[in-house]
Amino acid sequence: MNRSVLSVSGLSKKFGTFWANRNISLEIENGSIHAIVGENGAGKSTLTRMLYGLLSPTSGFISARGKSVRFSSPRQAIAEGIGMVHQHFMLVPELTVTENIMLGDERSHLFAPLKKRGTAETIRKIADTHALSIDPDALVSDLSVGEEQRVEILKLLYRNADILILDEPTAVLTPLETEKLFATLKSLQKEGKTVILITHKLDEAISVSDRVSVMRRGELIATEPTPSVTKADLARLMVGRDVLLRVEHPEENIGRPVLEVSNLSMNDWKGVQRLNGLSFEIRAGEIYGIAGVEGNGQSELLASLWGIADRRSVIDGSVMLDGTSIKGLHADKIAAMGVSHIPEDRLKHAVVPDFTIAENLIFGRHREKKFARTGGFNIPAIREYTDTVISEYMIRHDDRDNQKLASLSGGNQQKVVLAREIRRPDLKLLLLAQPTRGVDIGAIEMIHRQIIETRDKGIAILLVSAELDELVSLSTRIGCLYKGSLRREFTAEEVRYGRSSEKDFKKEIGLSIT
Repeated sequence: MNRSVLSVSGLSKKFGTFWANRNISLEIENGSIHAIVGENGAGKSTLTRMLYGLLSPTSGFISARGKSVRFSSPRQAIAEGIGMVHQHFMLVPELTVTENIMLGDERSHLFAPLKKRGTAETIRKIADTHALSIDPDALVSDLSVGEEQRVEILKLLYRNADILILDEPTAVLTPLETEKLFATLKSLQKEGKTVILITHKLDEAISVSDRVSVMRRGELIATEPTPSVTKADLARLMVGRDVLLRVEHPEENIGRPVLEVSNLSMNDWKGVQRLNGLSFEIRAGEIYGIAGVEGNGQSELLASLWGIADRRSVIDGSVMLDGTSIKGLHADKIAAMGVSHIPEDRLKHAVVPDFTIAENLIFGRHREKKFARTGGFNIPAIREYTDTVISEYMIRHDDRDNQKLASLSGGNQQKVVLAREIRRPDLKLLLLAQPTRGVDIGAIEMIHRQIIETRDKGIAILLVSAELDELVSLSTRIGCLYKGSLRREFTAEEVRYGRSSEKDFKKEIGLSIT
């Protein structure tokens, strides 16, 4: 067995009266890929921030290579060979890749010119060794999300880190980018480096790690060799009960066409074609899935349907809701016609993080008679409604009236948005984008159940998701979007029961199979 390279004993962290971590003892083996899984809010990030010097433990001990350490800053952790890639990247968009990697580790004397050319060559060599293809001279603002992540990893390798902590590294990656990342992690492992992978995606933890630890509500529940556990085992340990891993899919009761899209095309303000002749319909009581690698027109399609496309864009074709055109209407008018939208980026487009749970629950609905009074709001009605939603959607919180939404986990924030949009009394069409992105497995089970229940009420649903399993599990039909065109349509049953192969399905969205 490999020796321990990093260990913690009795590690705890307390914020006020709340224990974010309590009495954690864990050993990370040298040269291993060690996954730490848990629900949102389980304490995974708190643990890693203590390992990286961003937080000081309330009690307990950390040892690196058998030596007791106590970090008061990330710089001290880096000096011990410990580096961290955060879920939200720490890059300066206006600087080049080389400049970002050098920042804080310039390796030159005061007032001496920076050795950018030599550093760029060093970066190229490191990148080539670990399949981290990147242009050292590119501006970070011009990079994709996957390329930005490579820069963050290169920052650590440039600083000679040999223990790498990655916090939810696949949260914003496409499937192809995820495959490339995991190939890189295996390459780093072969070089003798140790990787700590923080994730809530159990399939990924099982596929890439050697050992897996499970956290629940701030405590370490178990650590096991990965080959000895199943996805169901991990889900049970994470949530504390059996979890339904694939949603029950009762037979649809499909009704009239609700949304009819005919020959929809879009050119952006630069004249670049983003959508090309899309035609499809969604009927009452049906979930129509859109499959595709992100960046193939999904965002433009949603923007066109919800009335938030750039006004400089040129949109052709027809979009009919119950026989009435909604093309070119503003979002408020589309919403008034019975359409709800759950966007792919909730923090940008769906919530105000500094407002309370209750305030976020009534956004866009605040004029409803149920919530409004002459000259103000019906506070008792809003509180009663908030209590009902919190209970029904299992939203974990500390203070209903005063707690800001920003203090909730990502999964609980998503539950707030979902509840607000699907509980509207006049709902006809739900535009649903990436509903479980950044959400743990317990919340995924609940969200999927709510989506199916909404469908069963006769609501038409457009589901855009990068998770192919999610599309196949929930959808009635699936359109394959590639470079702005719908190349082929499958029934979910064809994919679910093998009448069309997974290879055929992925080929139509431009996703290669290795």
